[in-house]
Amino acid sequence: MSKELRAAAKAVLDACRARGLKVATAESCTGGLVAGALTDIAGSSDVLDRGFVTYSNEAKQQMLGVPADILRDHGAVSRQTAEAMARGALGRGGADLVVAITGIAGPGGGNADKPVGLVHFVAAARDGALTHAEKRYGDIGRAEVRHKSVLQALAMLKEIAERR
Repeated sequence: MSKELRAAAKAVLDACRARGLKVATAESCTGGLVAGALTDIAGSSDVLDRGFVTYSNEAKQQMLGVPADILRDHGAVSRQTAEAMARGALGRGGADLVVAITGIAGPGGGNADKPVGLVHFVAAARDGALTHAEKRYGDIGRAEVRHKSVLQALAMLKEIAERR
């Protein structure tokens, strides 16, 4: 893990630990890398509650309760889906905070409306606070889109934790 990623994960853990907060992740295009970054730090079990890897639409529906009409009307890569993923993760565990990520890492899968490198993030808290970010990284390579996405997700988790 890069020093930058390790520092970001440690910052999330420290912010959550200081406030007694538990975290969950709901990941699609990152495939568990956010949870992986957090668990790479010893002692993370006092903060990380669980991680959901919901790569397919079926998994989003079954594991997180994402409504079929949201997926049909907005697609898997949308703010609406990311919000539903976040709400679903909060409702399926003991976490106080969650970050949800859905996007197109590439090299294929994009189109004019939803190009490769488009990623939607939602950080949400059990108390109803919710933050959305849309990033358009471009076709910079699958690994780089995923790396930047993990950093963004960790930054959003840290920010929402610090507001608690």
